[in-house]
Amino acid sequence: MLIKNKSVAIVGGGPGGLTLAKLLQLKGTDVKVFERDIDKNARVQGSPLDLHDNSGLAAIRKAGLLEEFKQNYLVGADRELIMNENAEIFFSDHESKSEENFGHQHFRPEIDRGTLRKILLESLQPETIVWDSHFISMEKHHEGWLLHFKNNTTAYADIVIACDGTNSKIRPYITDSKAFYTGITMLEGNIMNAKETAPKVNTLLKGGKIMAFGNNKNLLMGQKGNGDIGFYASFRTDENWATTSGLDFSDKNQMLSWFKTTYPEWNNVWLELFENSETPFIPRPIYCIPLDQNWETQSNVTMIGDAAHVMPPFAGEGVNMAMLDALELSECLTSNQYETLQESISEYEIQMRKRAAIVAKESLDNGELMHSENALENMLNFFNATH
Repeated sequence: MLIKNKSVAIVGGGPGGLTLAKLLQLKGTDVKVFERDIDKNARVQGSPLDLHDNSGLAAIRKAGLLEEFKQNYLVGADRELIMNENAEIFFSDHESKSEENFGHQHFRPEIDRGTLRKILLESLQPETIVWDSHFISMEKHHEGWLLHFKNNTTAYADIVIACDGTNSKIRPYITDSKAFYTGITMLEGNIMNAKETAPKVNTLLKGGKIMAFGNNKNLLMGQKGNGDIGFYASFRTDENWATTSGLDFSDKNQMLSWFKTTYPEWNNVWLELFENSETPFIPRPIYCIPLDQNWETQSNVTMIGDAAHVMPPFAGEGVNMAMLDALELSECLTSNQYETLQESISEYEIQMRKRAAIVAKESLDNGELMHSENALENMLNFFNATH
């Protein structure tokens, strides 16, 4: 095995990085995960994730964690409603979708991010995670890299794998290609204890997800396992909207006023989202990799997930691609069919770029459909064709 007696540093402890660590440990690899969070409880986790059979769930199966996943996924949370701006239902699969259908290509069970992270963390060997390790820079050292962290610590690794997301600080060591802004920004909000604080929207959701379309804008939302609701207002605007809008994202009244002005045709039922959300709201400009990106493979550094191929969330593929990256990279690094590490990493990167470009294009196209004048009709055609 090419990485026998090699030390591997994974920078970033999201689903992709933790999955990779688990898969490498199953092959006996010396691996550490350097995570900037102070500890496992430091971060408020976002909306649930839906895992797909041939990617996210394939990695879960390979990691030997399918039973833990089955015990913790959100039954029924993958059920979908498509509405217009007046909260009228045009599509529902609540009656037709099975609660459990593992092994079916279209079954996409949802799980809370925090729960998935907990499952992965608890599966790792003790001391695998090095918390409070905010990566700053690295330099070539012997055959590998010397990594520097914000807390003035350093670490050596023979191989470094970037799992540090959209704004990866390791990506520039691999390529100078940069993601481009898609023209769409999503404003994220979160409602605690939605049954009490937002009863109308909570009743509409019925434990699942809602996609509402109207006037080139969307509202996208889903139920979390703890009774909270995560939601996004998604709209076209310029890249620097968050700083040029003059909005105080911590001022609930100001954000409610913004919604009324920006979504004037939308039914008052949606006001519950902005009246009862926690603050601050989080603006998220949506970026995408160049579809033709390429770089020269190195023998001791590579990347997975958003660091390698950030893409819009409009195909639900981000975390699934990251976990599939982890699966395929672990296979390449521990395979006996390659002569050198550079050859094994090259094979992974070639295949990863090919499939990432296809999925990123699909995500871009879906984003255009979802923010067009005919978005409702477009998405109804799409869902009716796939159900």
